[in-house]
Amino acid sequence: MNDLFAPYDLGSLQLSNRFVMAPMTRSRAPEDIATEQIALHYTQRGTAGLIVSEGTPISREGQGYLFNPGIFTEQQVQGWKLVTDSVHSVGGKIFAQLWHVGRVSHTSIQRDGQAPVSATSKVAQGAIAFGYTDSGEPGFVSTSTPRPLNTEEVGRVVEDFAQAAANAIAAGFDGVEIHGANGYLIEQFLNPLVNDRNDRYAADTLENRLRFVFEVVDAVVRRIGADKVGIRISPYGQLFDMPIYAQIDETYSALCAGMGQRGIAYVHVMDQTHFFLASEGAVAQEQALRELLAQCKAQLGQTALILAGDMTLERAQDLVDAGLIDLAGFGQPFIANPDLVARLKNGWPLTAPDRDTYYGGGAKGYLDYAPYVPA
Repeated sequence: MNDLFAPYDLGSLQLSNRFVMAPMTRSRAPEDIATEQIALHYTQRGTAGLIVSEGTPISREGQGYLFNPGIFTEQQVQGWKLVTDSVHSVGGKIFAQLWHVGRVSHTSIQRDGQAPVSATSKVAQGAIAFGYTDSGEPGFVSTSTPRPLNTEEVGRVVEDFAQAAANAIAAGFDGVEIHGANGYLIEQFLNPLVNDRNDRYAADTLENRLRFVFEVVDAVVRRIGADKVGIRISPYGQLFDMPIYAQIDETYSALCAGMGQRGIAYVHVMDQTHFFLASEGAVAQEQALRELLAQCKAQLGQTALILAGDMTLERAQDLVDAGLIDLAGFGQPFIANPDLVARLKNGWPLTAPDRDTYYGGGAKGYLDYAPYVPA
């Protein structure tokens, strides 16, 4: 049995354990710049083997939600430097999640009220952004009709990812995680039922479908080095109008093979099964997920595999012992349990988070969860 609480070498970076704090949007940056409160929040959770930051937009164009700290201005870099210095002071390790939402945005967020950009002109049906309402107040709004990027513009977005990665390293992050999951821009290119292009980024062939994500990864690797790069993916995910398609296994198997060839630090899989399926369907999907994890693990070589989503200590132990993953990602449990690793190790009870304080607000539900004190 593998000891999840023992140190783990993630490429050139030694983690104190195999527990990953997964990225979680909390909307606590009123000027889109990381603050002292944000620094304290992450530092409180610094005993995680690896922290992956909340999604940090790579550009104004890539933003779909107000009050999230970006990584494209010097002020934002300095804000994040406060966070990384603080996390490192307690021995923590932290990657920045690089985020472009694509069509999951609204004209009120974009410069000069422009349309969001995507692989397509199709609206993300039923999806919402957090922008400005008709009254000018911050609030949830239906996503706007996107404009498809032209072929030449795609290269500019690739460069935006690379520059954001360089900015993240300048801000003191130990590496970056490219957000390729949850229905955002990269997945909009990957999904052939969304991507209706007819250029070299079209979804008509596997090579074309994967072209954008590989160009992004290659550009980021050239800028900061493969050992500092991870990517998050969500096979079988349906968030933000991402329909299931027949080529999912083929697509993500090939994507994992490409990541293994590039020797990046890790691939981070987000399991969304519990979002959409009743228990009977979830059992079948769990088996399909395990099979895909096995395929990816076989192709990744030295590249680590992380799984997050509905994670428990028992599930993490089972998957690691089965050789299907290397690290276990926990999201919501870290919200109310800053000392989650110690609680799991000692069998201490977990505090339930207050959902009303997930997004926006101040210290309540963000900084005021106390570590467990044994009787």
